[in-house]
Amino acid sequence: MQNDKNLQQMFQELTGYEKRNVELKINGAPASPMQIVQAHMMREHNEYMREYVLDEEGDIKELRFQRIEK
Repeated sequence: MQNDKNLQQMFQELTGYEKRNVELKINGAPASPMQIVQAHMMREHNEYMREYVLDEEGDIKELRFQRIEK
């Protein structure tokens, strides 16, 4: 059940970014919070690395999830 709680927290976090107009991407393609959470749920042998892209003022303008293979 801990994993479910982590995924729920991730969804809430990503929804917060989306509300702040932070662009969300997974593997280079635009994605919704739900799509990103579903990708994490479906992963078996893949993990995702976060990359934060900042604007000129240092605020997050884009959050990218890139699949990395073990």
